[in-house]
Amino acid sequence: MRSPRRFRRGALVALSAGVLLAVVGCESAVDRTTKGTTGTAEAEDVLLQPLGEPGPGPFTESTARPVPSPSVTRSPQEGDGSATRTVHRVSGALPGLYGGVRSEAACDVEQQARLLTADQDRARAFAEVAGVEAVQVPGYLRSLTPVVLRADTQVTNHGFSAGSTTAFQAVLQAGTAVLVDSRGLPRVRCTGGNPLDRPVAAKGKVTHRGERWPGYDPARILAIDPGVQPLTALVIVDADDNTWIERAVGDDGGRDRAPADPPPFEPSEDLLFPSPARPSDPVPPPSTPSAPAPAEPEETECPDPSATGGPAEPPPGCPPPMEPEPDPGTETPDDFGEAPSDEPWGWEEEPGVVPEPTQVFPGEPDDFGGPDEPMYADADVPEPFAG
Repeated sequence: MRSPRRFRRGALVALSAGVLLAVVGCESAVDRTTKGTTGTAEAEDVLLQPLGEPGPGPFTESTARPVPSPSVTRSPQEGDGSATRTVHRVSGALPGLYGGVRSEAACDVEQQARLLTADQDRARAFAEVAGVEAVQVPGYLRSLTPVVLRADTQVTNHGFSAGSTTAFQAVLQAGTAVLVDSRGLPRVRCTGGNPLDRPVAAKGKVTHRGERWPGYDPARILAIDPGVQPLTALVIVDADDNTWIERAVGDDGGRDRAPADPPPFEPSEDLLFPSPARPSDPVPPPSTPSAPAPAEPEETECPDPSATGGPAEPPPGCPPPMEPEPDPGTETPDDFGEAPSDEPWGWEEEPGVVPEPTQVFPGEPDDFGGPDEPMYADADVPEPFAG
């Protein structure tokens, strides 16, 4: 397990790379609520899929287990459809990206394997999308981790019809039960057994089809990128008590535990989307005008010492009168009889090596969101999503 400092830096990198790399869709989104839509391979046609609906062309019956819906903070524009479509790219390794219930699997993986292998055509079609052989489907499913989405997420979904698969773009509602791989990518939608893949960016106008659910916001959609390295565990949020869970990859929840090195932020914090812009720094107060330079003292006219009748106290600013030179016939007293000075001895130190000033390194950031720095130690920094 990584040290807290490494975890914090990686998390912030992941929070700076995943959460802050938001890409406003270059297309103008159009939301429609027509029913009866079917899958299509066109990236400009996106189907909204509520968590309880099987959708077009399900591979199997639902194997999702009921779990509480995640409580993720919504923006003030939720559900009004007026916001600009925005797809935010995040790493699949980001802590808190997924949720679940401690010691409970979001999907019945064994039932999913039985349902798929019972139909050779469906198993073959599923294996083709997953990139495995049909006989490897049960093992492939057992290598995945059952969790639930904590935010609306766009994926490439696949339906099964007439012995073949059809790819289409879909936005899965937060709370949807999915199986994710070791890099944090959703691979199976448990409500229908459909294989999933990364979303495809649209090049033109996007049309959202299907019924919008409460809280749907086209400006708050995630696109999940794979982590740069395979994970051994996912850090998810417990939907029951809003605490951290460390779930081993490929485990159904039986080995769930609290992470030994938890993330440096609370599970309740909404870090999946960029925070509002911070107010500009306060304007510094005007500098105090400098005090006027002191006026130069007026010149004082000093008397000629030769004109005076003897030593006298000179006016302020005038040099003292010079002592007359001794007569050559008199002795000059020695300096040994002078009284000791009240000033301490001025010791002169021998030259030596002057120590360099202490180096001060900048501290690490307190939160995720440097906009220029990536969010998790083992997460890659994807190119901006042009959705």
